[in-house]
Amino acid sequence: MLLFNRLTTSVLQSFKPDTAYAHCDIPCGIYDPHQAQIAALTTIRMVQLIEALDSADLSATEKSARLGRYTATKEEHAELCKHELRVLWGDYFRPEHVEAHPQLHELIFGAMKIASRVRQGVDADSAQELLSRTQEIAEIFWQTKGAGTTKQPSLQGAAGGEIVYPTAS
Repeated sequence: MLLFNRLTTSVLQSFKPDTAYAHCDIPCGIYDPHQAQIAALTTIRMVQLIEALDSADLSATEKSARLGRYTATKEEHAELCKHELRVLWGDYFRPEHVEAHPQLHELIFGAMKIASRVRQGVDADSAQELLSRTQEIAEIFWQTKGAGTTKQPSLQGAAGGEIVYPTAS
């Protein structure tokens, strides 16, 4: 076994691969703000469900269980929204995008702060503001790709809201 380990180590040291440089771990070039918008929309729905628990005809145990699930989902999706926006900011947007859209930095920074506020509390206005900021970022994203945008109803039932989609220019 010792001989095998020495041989393997020797071979690996002799054939070291060159370092590859890319903007991310797997440079696929596929970016889309859709998931961030869906995550923001999910936070809106979870806030609605949490707020409705007060008037729900449920046992205290069931209310507590649902509150835990709704809260965990709200927090998870607020963090998912932040993650998706960080990927766009760190991997997709380039200096020329910021030059063409100087409000981009503040939009993303603000969206991150709002998503944190959504995680910390139960505030319908903050959840709606997160969706609005995310939609603005989506519009800029599609503009950088040379596409126009349109807002379509989300069709997500009580959550309502709209999603920004690209249109052919």
